[in-house]
Amino acid sequence: MKQALSSAKDGQDEVLSLRRELRDSHTRIESLEHQLEWFKRQLFGRKSEKRQPEDIPEQPLLAGFEVEPAPSSKAADTETIRYTRRKQRGDDCVNDSGLRFNDSVPVQVIEMPAPELEGDDADDYEVISEKVTWRLAQRQTSYVVLKYVRPVVKRKDTGKIHSPPAPTGLWDSAIVDVSFIAGMLVEKFIYHMPLYRQHQKLGRDGIVLSRETLTQWCHRAIGLLEPIHQAQLRHILQSKTLCIDETPVKAGRNKKGTMSLGWYWPIYGEDDEVAFTFSTTRGSRHLVETLPDFTGTLLSDGHGAYTKFLRRIEEAEHAQCWTHGRREFVRAEKSEPETIAQALDLIGVLFRIEKEIRDKALTGEAKRAYRQAHAKPAVDAFFAWCDDQCQRMDLEPSYPLTKALKYVRKREQALRVYLDNPDVPIDTNHLERTLRVIPMGKKAWLFCWTEVGAKLVGIVQSLLTTCRLHGVNPTTYLTDVLQRVAVHPAADVEQLTPRLWKQHFADNPMRSDVIV
Repeated sequence: MKQALSSAKDGQDEVLSLRRELRDSHTRIESLEHQLEWFKRQLFGRKSEKRQPEDIPEQPLLAGFEVEPAPSSKAADTETIRYTRRKQRGDDCVNDSGLRFNDSVPVQVIEMPAPELEGDDADDYEVISEKVTWRLAQRQTSYVVLKYVRPVVKRKDTGKIHSPPAPTGLWDSAIVDVSFIAGMLVEKFIYHMPLYRQHQKLGRDGIVLSRETLTQWCHRAIGLLEPIHQAQLRHILQSKTLCIDETPVKAGRNKKGTMSLGWYWPIYGEDDEVAFTFSTTRGSRHLVETLPDFTGTLLSDGHGAYTKFLRRIEEAEHAQCWTHGRREFVRAEKSEPETIAQALDLIGVLFRIEKEIRDKALTGEAKRAYRQAHAKPAVDAFFAWCDDQCQRMDLEPSYPLTKALKYVRKREQALRVYLDNPDVPIDTNHLERTLRVIPMGKKAWLFCWTEVGAKLVGIVQSLLTTCRLHGVNPTTYLTDVLQRVAVHPAADVEQLTPRLWKQHFADNPMRSDVIV
């Protein structure tokens, strides 16, 4: 009898063990399927994060935050269309084909002959008007060698020989014009053409240079820009609100066949300036070194280094990005699409309110009051929804939804900071747009051979990206500042940053001797 009971108990234990293994296997399979789905979406899925919230009457939490329903796809039998069309002007749309250009674009005039005016009976014709046809054309990119011819003169009475000095170069014994250096940097860091491709292009056009020479020129030119970068970084750090992020880059040899992993930390200031600082680590040590005296508001993603850094500074405040919180729910969308749709709709209301603020051009106290009146109730509703979801008995710690809820609830205080501070954006999207130059560039140059090279990339990208933010032509800017930095007062170096250069020198920049 005892043996039978023992056998039955062993059988029950074995069944329970098998059930636990089956449940664990099921949970593991779900987790792996979720990871596989995420990787597929990264490789083949839609990259845009835009989403139109849907009006779902079954969701009572959305009451008061309704989104206007999309227009019906069924077309009416008859409809009246009214619109206004902008009048075509010569400086905007030059003809019916829609070709548009401004005054900076060179125009080559080609006179078409009329056979009637060249024959024997040309006197029988007269020109009464002209017809103009416009075509957009492209000149082949070419290099020019500047040959400076300097006369050697001799004074007859004294026999003293004199010759005008050679034009000043960017550095001693420079055999390269500033226009070439500016073009090389723009090609490499804006259009992501590596130096080896530029070397091939030079060889095709009959110019013999070594790739090492191009690399040295690139390094020396960026070295001239370093004081400007440092001045821009100092001004950025004076901002009361800073936006910061990090992105990886391979820089420096770790061992034979492998590269070390470094990080760019772009810092975005209040005056639309960005500085790419480089570090070999992703930890808070770099923040301590770069932001030693910061006491404002730091807007970031959920990386733990920012929280660890701000624990040391009582005066500083930590705000976090709503887009990163939203992404956690997007990753879980496949597992529970209906539930995740509720969260995404609630978050979508917040971004719609921010769009209304931009459309109304609200700033300062008016912006804060609008957020308090409209966004704060939506934020309260969102976190109330999160609390309700956490009461579900079927949620396990490994579920994607559970991880998303844990992410936002842990950061609730930081996510609410923007409601009280009108200078804090709702997300870091504006910063992420600026740091795209790093991953886009890595598709062309893959890695930085040394850590010094990575720092130089950060210097030039800081200035060129800021040029784009302020609408400054990067070629004109580099051509000017590479020449001006040697004669400009060091105390006023901040005037050479793109933000102030646009005010002081953009109307009359220093140019190259090459004829365009």
